[in-house]
Amino acid sequence: MDIALSLPVLIGLIATALVFDFLNGLHDAANSIATIVSTRVLRPRYAVAWAAFFNFIAFLFFGLHVAQTVGVGIVDAAVVDARVIFGALMGAISWNLVTWWAGIPSSSSHALIGGLVGAGMTKAGTSAVLWAGLTKTTAAIVLSPLTGFVLALFLILAVSWLLVRALPGSVDNWFRRLQFVSASLYSLGHGGNDAQKTMGIIAVLLFSQGQMGSEFHVPFWVVVSCQAAMGLGTLLGGWRIVHTMGSKITRLTPMQGFCAEAGGAMTLFAATYLGIPVSTTHTITGAIVGVGAARKVSAVRWNVANRIVVAWIITLPASGIIAAMFYLLSGLWS
Repeated sequence: MDIALSLPVLIGLIATALVFDFLNGLHDAANSIATIVSTRVLRPRYAVAWAAFFNFIAFLFFGLHVAQTVGVGIVDAAVVDARVIFGALMGAISWNLVTWWAGIPSSSSHALIGGLVGAGMTKAGTSAVLWAGLTKTTAAIVLSPLTGFVLALFLILAVSWLLVRALPGSVDNWFRRLQFVSASLYSLGHGGNDAQKTMGIIAVLLFSQGQMGSEFHVPFWVVVSCQAAMGLGTLLGGWRIVHTMGSKITRLTPMQGFCAEAGGAMTLFAATYLGIPVSTTHTITGAIVGVGAARKVSAVRWNVANRIVVAWIITLPASGIIAAMFYLLSGLWS
């Protein structure tokens, strides 16, 4: 049995988790608003407020399946203690700050998973990892952008065929309006999937300290706190990444923006329902590449896309190594 934490230490760790959630919103603001900003449907200040609102209310529409997966489905809950949580959070926060500063849309979700696995393995070796849950999550690294790509590609081809005789100006006006719907749905999916990861971390910390009885669950105050922290982070935005997502990968029209957001939203809704902690960054990037490739392959700036893919690949091990270092450092003061 791990030593029980003092109340100030427990509050400090919960605050650190909420800081990560805030940075997640800041880092991933581009996922929700890059397309609607790049097509000039909304000005940036209004777009982030729009996205933040739907980030916050997402808990009203989704169950807590993702929080359950992160809390007790990646690393054995018996292994989790304050040092593991501290290492996981600091590994994820550090990697988020590095990639945010560099303007690289890496995955906050997989940074947290990598941090949790890295700290857990440093404490208890490979037996700490629940491989079924980790395999499901890592498979989503490939499947979420691929699904977003395919759905967005299908949508843009279908819509283009249906509206082949319509006037371009009329089509543009219609899809400018429809982008309000698609952006709302994507922001809802973003808040529903991403905020639950921090909920799972806080809940398993409380569970490890005997604060929740014998059965793991997510208290309502944790749900509201995490949704609020993510919404606030989105409100402040991450403009370096908005630029990369909205214009560097490919140039978007309102119709393309709608199809990318709709394809991404469908992917996130399905993953959240299934309890799979996917990356909203991966998903929207795949969708944006899909609508760009539908026009012509050369419309996608593949060198930028390749740089993003490299960041995806190294996120899990990089955040895991940083988390392991923080776990070991925390032992010096325990």
